[in-house]
Amino acid sequence: MTAILTIVLAAGEGTRMKSKTPKVLHKVGGLPMLAHVVNSCQRAGADKIAVVLGPKHQESEEYIQKLNAGIETVTQHEQLGTGHAAMQARQHWQKMDGYVFVLFADNPMIQPETIERAKAVLDDGADLVVVGYEPKNAFGLGRLVMEGDQLVRIVEEKDASEQERQIGFCNSGIMGFKTDCLNAIIDKIDNANAQGEYYLTDAAQIARDNGFVVKTSTSPEAEVLGVNDRRQLAMAENTFQQRMREKVMIGGVTLIAPETVFFSHDTKIENDVVIEPNVVFGAGVTVKSGAVIHAFSHLEGANVGEEAQIGPYARLRPGANMGAKSKAGNFVEVKKSDIGVGAKINHLTYIGDAEVGAGSNIGAGTITCNYDGRYKYKTNIGENAFIGSNSALVAPVTIADGAYVASGSVVTHNVEKDALAIGRSKQTNKPDYANTIRRRWSEKKD
Repeated sequence: MTAILTIVLAAGEGTRMKSKTPKVLHKVGGLPMLAHVVNSCQRAGADKIAVVLGPKHQESEEYIQKLNAGIETVTQHEQLGTGHAAMQARQHWQKMDGYVFVLFADNPMIQPETIERAKAVLDDGADLVVVGYEPKNAFGLGRLVMEGDQLVRIVEEKDASEQERQIGFCNSGIMGFKTDCLNAIIDKIDNANAQGEYYLTDAAQIARDNGFVVKTSTSPEAEVLGVNDRRQLAMAENTFQQRMREKVMIGGVTLIAPETVFFSHDTKIENDVVIEPNVVFGAGVTVKSGAVIHAFSHLEGANVGEEAQIGPYARLRPGANMGAKSKAGNFVEVKKSDIGVGAKINHLTYIGDAEVGAGSNIGAGTITCNYDGRYKYKTNIGENAFIGSNSALVAPVTIADGAYVASGSVVTHNVEKDALAIGRSKQTNKPDYANTIRRRWSEKKD
């Protein structure tokens, strides 16, 4: 099997993002752009990945270390062009026998299939492959000048003749080399241009002039969108969301208003799930078959069981595990809690750091008081328990199977199985006292 190295260029400063965050760590679908590119390289069969960073990109370096995926990093101390950036990774490909692909960390929408198509061109005999695309508007882009099925050269807009400017096939910047070709031509790239930089695009003509076979492969325009500012970041996000919506609908999920539903890169939704309008999925959400996510709900780090009902206007925070046929209704918030099979939390309730047993019912306005200002504590509610409306359960506390809590109670002690807990002061009615209050108001006003 042919060894594959992918070099991911991530040394740009990204000044147009106007951000303290490195450009390549800005997120699309909740995942940094750099990680999107790395994932596509890995799925396309890369044996090794080298990321080229700038000298001040410590935050990017730390992020790559956290990925723990055996990714190497190299530093481009001077910003002298794409060819110069690729040269910095020489140690990784100089003695290698295989293929080297060069991609950009700010192309988050690149798909493994595009890399695989480029690889197939090398498999078929090319020594160098340039990934091209046909944009809606080619103005300002480098054109791929072809001669039959071979690439003659890449010409920039400012250097192109009138005839060459009519070419609609443009350079994406993504290239693939056989290592013998790359070793032979890399040092022939010079910086004899107005910018004094080494351009990897020059490799195409140099390779052809030195007897190597240079060809192209293709990519959809959306995949090679470069993200240089917030506007383009939003365009990439839009492309990502469209892909996810299509993916889940093809997988058997009903989206009532697809354009209003937003997914994370790792959202997992099984078939026969129904998602109503204006739902947002943060990272780490799994939804099992038959569940319904009602409108205006927000889910993050949560698991939703089969045939569960969420929302409308529900919020599931990290650690929320909703059992099969359970319910978290309107204006319900659940955090770090296990909700049992068929348990119901219908409305206006906060359940945090808790365990709710199967078949239990949590009344409106109930809250688990899980935080004392310094530490968090757990509330345990057994199976088939009934918590009356407007109750406050002060953790740590356990309410056993079948127990009842009267409405309006503040529960500070454990409740035994099948017991009724009443934790409220005795009601007192004072006859005619309402008139006394009104007279006082009137006197004060006068």
